[in-house]
Amino acid sequence: MNRLAESMSPYLRSHAGNPVDWHPWGEEAFAEARERDVPVFISIGYATCHWCHVMARESFSDETTAAYLNEHFVCIKVDREEHPSVDASYLAQASAFAQGLGWPLSVFTTPEGETFFAGTYFPPEPMQGRASFRQVVEAVVEAWTERREQAVGSAKAVADAVRAAGERRREGASLPTSDELAASVRLIASREDALFGGFGTAPKFPVAPALGFLLASGETALLHRTLESMAGSPLRDRDGGFFRYATQRDWSEPHYERMLYDNALLLGVYTRAWQTGLDSARDVAEGIARFLLDTLFLGWGFASGQDSESVVDGVRTEGGYFLAAERDGLEPPSLDGKVLTGWNGLAIEALARAGVVLARPDCVDAARTAADEILRRHDIDGRLRRASTAEQNSDAVATLEDYGMLACGLIELTCATGEISYLERARDLLARVTVPGGFAEPESDAVLEQAGLVLRDDPSEGAYPSGISACARASRMLWALTGDAGDRERAENALAPFAEDALKNPVGFGAVLEELTRLQQPMRQAIVIDAGGPSQIPERVRRDPADVLMRVSEERARSLAASGLTLLESRTSVEGRPTLYVCENFVCRLPETLDR
Repeated sequence: MNRLAESMSPYLRSHAGNPVDWHPWGEEAFAEARERDVPVFISIGYATCHWCHVMARESFSDETTAAYLNEHFVCIKVDREEHPSVDASYLAQASAFAQGLGWPLSVFTTPEGETFFAGTYFPPEPMQGRASFRQVVEAVVEAWTERREQAVGSAKAVADAVRAAGERRREGASLPTSDELAASVRLIASREDALFGGFGTAPKFPVAPALGFLLASGETALLHRTLESMAGSPLRDRDGGFFRYATQRDWSEPHYERMLYDNALLLGVYTRAWQTGLDSARDVAEGIARFLLDTLFLGWGFASGQDSESVVDGVRTEGGYFLAAERDGLEPPSLDGKVLTGWNGLAIEALARAGVVLARPDCVDAARTAADEILRRHDIDGRLRRASTAEQNSDAVATLEDYGMLACGLIELTCATGEISYLERARDLLARVTVPGGFAEPESDAVLEQAGLVLRDDPSEGAYPSGISACARASRMLWALTGDAGDRERAENALAPFAEDALKNPVGFGAVLEELTRLQQPMRQAIVIDAGGPSQIPERVRRDPADVLMRVSEERARSLAASGLTLLESRTSVEGRPTLYVCENFVCRLPETLDR
């Protein structure tokens, strides 16, 4: 039975033709496993994942392997981007069996969903000490039939550990001191590769959240060195977009998938780096914006990523398109046309800010279009959806990151446009996930909930912010506009329980540390009030690295002030000319008139 052909996820649809009898994620698969008394094989990946494609060709397309899987397992295929809470739960469980986890993630569970073995990519034949996939599944079947009590006991122990970690709360946790935050900066600096830039050896990732932490900390020398090394490396394609990571220390031999979250976050970092004096960052930021608008923008939202593989001269190859000297006439790698609420929020925030700072109204226009369409298609009857394509919505529940990242994008878009409706929607999104002491998802994945495998207060991040840090960021951004101490306190309370872990692992908790740092610093705001139509903000103003950079008409300033933005109270233009107000912690200098 072909259960994936009508899936919303392009990744699942790409597996619809496999001889493996795949189920989508859901209770039906586990019910069948209980009825047949067989274990469950869960394969988790995503559409632009190179090794996911490789394992699909080698194992999941093989009739013999598929027949064995179908006989001995119920098989589930999961798009990790559509179901991030499922991915997070099984990554946590898989860590008991393997290190260096990634995707494809191969998980073997009891019919109750508890993991008793896991790994990542398995080759079709034994290779360099790694068992073949067939050897692995045969060993799993042997364990299930001959040593089931031991397998089930192991699975329960792992699940109990995940439940305990997921429910952990650290009441009374304190915020870090400035000295402790400075020590975390030094910890990142100690990992700098002095020869090629970046951190560590290989593989090398852009770790945009950690770069945001360096930016917030004022570590501009280290930040600028890192950004320049990345921009001049093979990690950056000639069209301006960045690949996901490099396999070599010198940033060469990248894995060629290009993700929306990486490029959105890097656009934000390079834009702000230009404001802190790195002149070359402007061209890099412009290139990333061009990639987002020309390649990932679907006309209504942003695709999740671009594949690493394409067909060149009749042969499917990884990176061949990007390595070709001449691309004219070549079919570019396909896009994952799945539009994710949270990742689009990252793009909306970055493009709205870049549009103002770089004087690129087309960036603001694209951010506005994406925001309008995401709100129209994904936020229906008070329930936020996680994902959609042009044709259909996913039934996956929205996660905390979706609420937080979209709220951040809408707040930044308010600053870029002055439109109060975006601010109101951002407040509403945050209100839905605000609970005493922090933030929580209004609904959880039903299957994980029933199995008791939902990760509560999951702060894990790395490539992009966690839901907790995204919601805390949105609250801090609101505080910067409203001066409401409650917004600041919510951000602090949400982050405090994770400060201890973040200080020890700053590269892995960059977004948490950035927000903790910015909450300790004076809040700087730069507002241009314009009595007439839109005018060009002078470059010296646009290069001010203020927390809030806003251009708004007098009329909209009055409306926003009436809605609670104390920052705009009594802010008017002087003599009918564009007027600049520079403020620190809501105390403003005398207004300065600007030329049109």
